[in-house]
Amino acid sequence: MKSLFLDIIMENQNHYDFIICGGGASGLILAQIFGNDPYFDNKKVLILEKEIKSQNDRTWSFWEEKNSVWDSITHKAWKTAEFKAAQFSKKIDLNPFQYKMIRGEDFYKKLHENLEKKSNITFLKEEVTSIDDEGEEVRVLGKKNFYLAKKVFTSIPPSDHLREKEKYPLLHQHFIGWFVETENPIFDPETLQFMDFDLPQKGNTRFIYVLPFSKNKALVEYTLFSANLLENKEYEEAILEYLNKKNAGEIVIQDREQGSIPMTAYPFWNKNTPNKMHIGTAGGWTKSSTGFTFQKTIRKAKETASFLKTGKPLNQVKQKNRFWFYDLLFLDVLSKHNEKGHLLFSLMFKKNSPELIFKFLDEKTTFKEELKIMLSFPVGLFVNALWKRIF
Repeated sequence: MKSLFLDIIMENQNHYDFIICGGGASGLILAQIFGNDPYFDNKKVLILEKEIKSQNDRTWSFWEEKNSVWDSITHKAWKTAEFKAAQFSKKIDLNPFQYKMIRGEDFYKKLHENLEKKSNITFLKEEVTSIDDEGEEVRVLGKKNFYLAKKVFTSIPPSDHLREKEKYPLLHQHFIGWFVETENPIFDPETLQFMDFDLPQKGNTRFIYVLPFSKNKALVEYTLFSANLLENKEYEEAILEYLNKKNAGEIVIQDREQGSIPMTAYPFWNKNTPNKMHIGTAGGWTKSSTGFTFQKTIRKAKETASFLKTGKPLNQVKQKNRFWFYDLLFLDVLSKHNEKGHLLFSLMFKKNSPELIFKFLDEKTTFKEELKIMLSFPVGLFVNALWKRIF
């Protein structure tokens, strides 16, 4: 009898309205939207994270048209960009956009500080082992304890999407970046290098990406859109070759970052249940054709919070749109013709204004504008991909 009584007390203590599994960008942004909306003031929210993030483990880069709440932690912003390929280069005035970079440690600090002011939001260091939608409630099992909630949002990816590579091609945006200080002033601090394809492609889509902070300090990344990852030394040798070609002189590596972002149009939302929803990359919140995540995560988190107010089951959230299908076709082409990636991006930047490109990537274009973008590419490649999808 005493044991049953203690179990009931423990269950009540561990019961929440919403549980967010994962304290990365998607989980924290969703929690912040809850925290800023009076509708959720009387809702108990729990954030479970295996390791509470505070390190500069990554950076986020994104573009936006105007000032925003992120300006206070924006490490640097650029109004000019450059695109380069072997046969084509273009200096781009980003107006009305700015391209912004946020460092991981600044992001985590700001959101943790904001959320810790909310009495209804709790952080717990806990490794989640299973999440089960039991109908009336969701049971989250951790290594230390169990937790119950009306709705659960998880950024833990389902593993079975990897088995559907034939139907939904899986590429990766994978990279290593060096935060460098160079002896010689080789960078233009006002102009970011958006993509520099003027290097050996080796049968893949490979480019250098540079975010300059001053004339001799920058983040320099060697990035691929391809199916297979490389040995670390191959990324680093490519960065060193690029810097030597620029006559960097002596190089000091102040920090490193490394990542691999899945690029797939796999419908992760098919794994959602009435009370459990996948979010972030695990929920298809990454722009699958480019790997950009930050702005789409903000948009999807806002849509999720609005949908919660309807009281409808989470697996009824509308996820597919025509942009999902565009991304699917692009990945079909890129997976079969990975060596043509530099050509596809070159044609897009050569034939369209940056404003239209960014508007398209933000999924805010009209069908007429989208048709203009699509006609930039070799029609045959995409007609073949479309034909195979239909038939």
